[in-house]
Amino acid sequence: MLLIIHAAATLFMVGLIWFVQVVHYPLHAVVGERDFGVYQRAHVARTGWLVGLPMIVEAMTAFALAVWPRPGLPGWLGLIGAGLVVVIWVSTGLVQVPIHDALERRREPAQLRALVRGNWLRTLAWSLRGAVALGMIGLSLEEGL
Repeated sequence: MLLIIHAAATLFMVGLIWFVQVVHYPLHAVVGERDFGVYQRAHVARTGWLVGLPMIVEAMTAFALAVWPRPGLPGWLGLIGAGLVVVIWVSTGLVQVPIHDALERRREPAQLRALVRGNWLRTLAWSLRGAVALGMIGLSLEEGL
């Protein structure tokens, strides 16, 4: 059950990050100066409640799988998954959150470009996490776990 919960949270975030990267973040650039502050504050508030629980569930299950690898699964797979979670959370805290904070104060085109550019790291890391989660499930099915 842990693997299924883990994969569900991870794959939800994979889909969401690709939507954010390709659609949502680029659309920030078309919001006018007058409405941008309201838009940005609403974005942060609405995104927080949507991603908070899945990110926490994903992190907890990833670390559980790294610390207590499932029988029949290579331990390194869980470690890679947990390491990618660290990359995602560090990038979120050190890149995305400060840019969003700055954008709440002022619409700055350079910050908007940095938001999209910097988010590619999370997009890649979450995509790799999705592959790891699916790999774990695939290996479990092969092993009959």
